[in-house]
Amino acid sequence: ASTARSLETLNKMMKIISETEGIHHYAALGGLNVVTFATKANSGTIFTSLNPWDQRKDKSLQLKGIIATLQKKFAAIKEANILVISPPAIPGLGQTGGFSFELQQKGSTDDVKAFEKVVNNFVAAVNKRPEISRAYTFFNARTPGYALDVDREKCKKLGLSLTDVYNTIQTYLGSSYVNDLTLYGRNFRVVAQADTGYRADINDLNNYYVRNSAGTMVPLSTVISYKVTENPALLYHFNLFRSAEINGDAKAGFSSGQALQALKEVADQTLPAGYGYEFAGLSREELKAGSSTALIFALSIVFVFLFLAALYESWQVPFSVLLAVPVGMLGAILTLTLMPELVNNVYAQIGMITLIGLSAKNAILIVEFAKERVDRGIPVVEATLEAVKLRLRPILMTSLAFILGVLPLALATGAASVARSTIGWTVLGGMLAATSLAIFIVPVLFVVITRLSYGKKKLEALKEQVPGLTE
Repeated sequence: ASTARSLETLNKMMKIISETEGIHHYAALGGLNVVTFATKANSGTIFTSLNPWDQRKDKSLQLKGIIATLQKKFAAIKEANILVISPPAIPGLGQTGGFSFELQQKGSTDDVKAFEKVVNNFVAAVNKRPEISRAYTFFNARTPGYALDVDREKCKKLGLSLTDVYNTIQTYLGSSYVNDLTLYGRNFRVVAQADTGYRADINDLNNYYVRNSAGTMVPLSTVISYKVTENPALLYHFNLFRSAEINGDAKAGFSSGQALQALKEVADQTLPAGYGYEFAGLSREELKAGSSTALIFALSIVFVFLFLAALYESWQVPFSVLLAVPVGMLGAILTLTLMPELVNNVYAQIGMITLIGLSAKNAILIVEFAKERVDRGIPVVEATLEAVKLRLRPILMTSLAFILGVLPLALATGAASVARSTIGWTVLGGMLAATSLAIFIVPVLFVVITRLSYGKKKLEALKEQVPGLTE
């Protein structure tokens, strides 16, 4: 499509945007594809800013709702492929929100048409996955154009320099940089090219002339032939390999990590030999950071264990505290599962790390009190029951205070509400489980582990220190 047709389509889109509720301002750029940052006549981009949050409390006026509304309205514009996308979460890491996947032609010798077929087959396979809501690519090897063929033998016979022929074609059909001009205290680039009306049609080649060695003007059409072709308007390379960027989003109820894993699985199943892939932008950083998540969780558990071992002067008793941590984790995972709008992202993982300490805190209130009584010679079961009775109120008070404290996070609205609600619901669900179940699980764990770690003889010796006590 020409620039004029692209601008006409942009005007239709801007009219729709102006009539859409929730949009504060918009600006259009003709000829720019913001995803690839390619300048093409058949591309265009419209940037929009939304109204303040207090004016968009309805779900249909929030980001996802407005994107869905615009996508539905733009579907009526049949002459263009229109995508409504959100900006990246971190400016500078990619051009869009969601994932960035680079499909690379590494060892294959396929031509660009075969490469396009592989790309399209991959995108179709990805869109069939339940984790992916929408995958798309702007790679296209079917942009119409002309291939010019210069008859070198004829140029030689007519006394034409090939350099002059190519320079003339470039200047008239494209452009040539001449020099810089200083005017009014500013520098301007001087570029020579034919006016729009004189390079709008391939037949304008008949009006271009080049001077031969004899000083005669020779029409370019006498030494040039052309044919219609289909080729990519631009070829992209990622880490030196020919590539096509594929973008998209995770479907509601699935995390970005699950979407990236789905892309890996589809690539392993569908890509032919000689093709590979890499992730770019925020997806690349997420994968790099994700590999350290397990290490962070492991280190958190290890440090909690070491602190407890120092506190109780025992290597065994801390296990009765640590084994209560999975109860809180179970509550967090169930909360994320039962609420599809929440995903297991970095905020949920921060909440889970917080739960390690919070779950351990409830268990410590019971274990520490019970261990003091066991060390004084009170039987294990009696000491445990006494600890549960005496520490139940502090456990409930501190836990309920914390749960009420994170309610504003869980029920957050406005900017960054998704991040706050994710960490809030994760911690809230985990604390509810840790509070309601741990008071039953921790005493049992303490009794079992204490008997194993102390041994029957040591318990009998401690009991003998308190005359008249029997278990």
